[in-house]
Amino acid sequence: MAISPLMNRRIDPARPASARSSTFTAFGLASEAEPLPPGLHIVATPIGNLRDVTIRALATLAAADAVLAEDTRVTRTLLAHYGITTPLVAYHEHSTDAVRERMVARLKAGEALALVSDAGTPLVSDPGYKLVQAAIEAGIGIVPVPGPSAVTTALVAAGLPTDRFFFEGFLPQKAGARRNRLEALAQVPGTLVLFESPHRLIEMLADAAATLGADRAAAVTRELTKLYETVRRDSLGSLAERFASEPPPKGEIVVVIGPALPQAAGPEDDAALDAAIRTALARHSIKDAASLVADETGQPRRQVYARALAIAREGEA
Repeated sequence: MAISPLMNRRIDPARPASARSSTFTAFGLASEAEPLPPGLHIVATPIGNLRDVTIRALATLAAADAVLAEDTRVTRTLLAHYGITTPLVAYHEHSTDAVRERMVARLKAGEALALVSDAGTPLVSDPGYKLVQAAIEAGIGIVPVPGPSAVTTALVAAGLPTDRFFFEGFLPQKAGARRNRLEALAQVPGTLVLFESPHRLIEMLADAAATLGADRAAAVTRELTKLYETVRRDSLGSLAERFASEPPPKGEIVVVIGPALPQAAGPEDDAALDAAIRTALARHSIKDAASLVADETGQPRRQVYARALAIAREGEA
């Protein structure tokens, strides 16, 4: 599938010509990538299955002056699979300010650099944001090239509510700090998405069940898009027991935890809700007041609207 015939390539006369071929191979066909505008191109790459890469990502990687990679060995496998020969430059969490300064200098000189992580979308649990900040401060354009993400892939595979979610990344390694963080996350009104290492999964699930509630729905996803992809769905308590009785799993793991179970409202809760609705109705329409109170209290929007409508009618009577 050709991106642009070589004879139609738009060459920027201000940029030096490169002897390197900006080609890639996909679907058994060699394609010539169009020249890129100068700037830092943030390129999402597969989280496992190499076929999940986008055509735009391949064209960007092929046409870039260099690819900044978290682990050049991992990225070299992807580039070789698609016949891309762009030079690789290591950029990772241990890269110094001097390295970032050199990258920014190249960008200022008019180069197009592609930033990738080992897998998925860069900057998500990834050190690339420091380079992006430095580039923005230098007035350099940032070009996102969207694609695979372990966060959204796990979220849609878990079968849990997706209308509102919070990505936490990795929890603290020490037990006390981990439990404290889980207690803070208990107040988040949505689905939680966490990364976890295989050797800490059992302890994390046990702490999550104790802190967030053993009955809270959850899913443990492993090796997403890869050959041994698995998704286990159950309550936090059941998952904690199941994984504790088995050898530690292997591979990349994403844990998805559903929202907290609704609590039955008591008389005091009802009175507080009514008071909040009346305050909101003094300044807003019924619809807007219900939306505002639902967002503030975490109560179901439909139930709040029904109560707001009843209160408004009582006022009219």
